[in-house]
Amino acid sequence: MSNKIYFTPGPAQLFYTFEEHLKKALFHDIPSISHRSADFIKVVQETTESLRELLELPDGYNIYFLNSANEAWDRIVQNLVDNSSHHFANGAFSQKFYDFAREHRKSSTLTRVNDGAKFTEWNVPDGAELIGVTKNETSVGYSFLEEELENLRNRYPKKLIALDVVSATPSLPINFKNVDTAYFSTQKAFGMPSGLGVWIVNERCHEVALERAKLVSLGSYRALPNLKKFGDKYQTPETPNMLYIYILGRVVKDILQAGVQRMRNDTTYKAAILNQMIETHPYLDHFVESKEHRSKTTIVAKSSMSREILNFFQKKGLILGSGYGVHKENHIRIANFPTHSKESIEMLSDMMEKIK
Repeated sequence: MSNKIYFTPGPAQLFYTFEEHLKKALFHDIPSISHRSADFIKVVQETTESLRELLELPDGYNIYFLNSANEAWDRIVQNLVDNSSHHFANGAFSQKFYDFAREHRKSSTLTRVNDGAKFTEWNVPDGAELIGVTKNETSVGYSFLEEELENLRNRYPKKLIALDVVSATPSLPINFKNVDTAYFSTQKAFGMPSGLGVWIVNERCHEVALERAKLVSLGSYRALPNLKKFGDKYQTPETPNMLYIYILGRVVKDILQAGVQRMRNDTTYKAAILNQMIETHPYLDHFVESKEHRSKTTIVAKSSMSREILNFFQKKGLILGSGYGVHKENHIRIANFPTHSKESIEMLSDMMEKIK
């Protein structure tokens, strides 16, 4: 592995034990064994149970493996939405979930505010069957508050709530009782390559999917009833990304062993260093104005010198993220994931001082 440190928010720096687990997976022939074998069923079971422990999932929530978080958008709309969903968007990824729903010919609706702005309007149309929320908007560094999520649940108890936890899990605590389905991919906070998505689904979702399946097609082999049929046996409908399922389970165990609360305390400490760096630097400013909504895992600064700053750090072997989409030329995004040590964040902050 190179001596570079990637603070890009996805793909991100590989988890510090990734190489070790990759070698063990190859030694044990994980990519070659049958996905129906007892050995691999054990891998799926161990990874699933470790994730349940890490995320503190309530009873009645199941875990399934997909190709990506983007695929989860398709699966959620196909399986859980008859006519309409409603989406809260203030960045590119929350907007894309809405766009996916519209591409599926749903009469979905949108509460759209400026990128990085906080929501002040919480009305959801009566006809919406599902509410789409992004816990951590990676594109602009905005974090949806837990109390806001709880208020939505209390206000609309009969509607399904789908939560994007990409770049939030496992660094941020989430009360999954407030949502019916959630999803993430592994190339961000879990420090793995892209190519594996995780879909969390509760029993309400299964009930909705079974009713819809009587009338319409829910898609192909990854229709929710089929995922549950195989998932109940710790299997998958198709040959999955066995290598990454194995490594994900090992990374999760590493996080558990180090201590979940310690990891989250470190996340808060590192975010405080980066936020102070932005506040005291003459060429940086926060993009998200609401302090309480600033992400702890994806710190975003706006700057008229973003290109010069990115180039400066790249020459030092520290790879920061550029802005996303329309913000590419005037934003700097800095990932703060479990694999990023306190020392590396402190070093980054110290080096930023040299640009003044």
